[in-house]
Amino acid sequence: MKVKISKYFIFSLLIFISVFSFPQKQPETKAPTKAAEQNKRAIRKQERKEAKERRRIEKEERKAIKAYHKRLQTKKVRKRMKKSRKKAIMNNTNKREPWIKRIFKKKRKV
Repeated sequence: MKVKISKYFIFSLLIFISVFSFPQKQPETKAPTKAAEQNKRAIRKQERKEAKERRRIEKEERKAIKAYHKRLQTKKVRKRMKKSRKKAIMNNTNKREPWIKRIFKKKRKV
């Protein structure tokens, strides 16, 4: 009988303890203060400024590389490059050659 009572007592004690052992409520989050908001804005603004500066530097580097490559070419090659660049732009914009060029162009052998 004592064993039965002690089992019931332990069982009821465990149930009773588990009811009160729920986790505590989390404190309600407060809205961010104006100072914190301004700090975040300042950080984002600084990041945008740095990214803009980085893009500007990369653009200048690409431009310098292109100029160096162009400077290495002879005058004939530069003319050919310019001509082929114009032709590529025309092809990319789906424009035909002027009619006068089409008339006097050498015909291909089929």
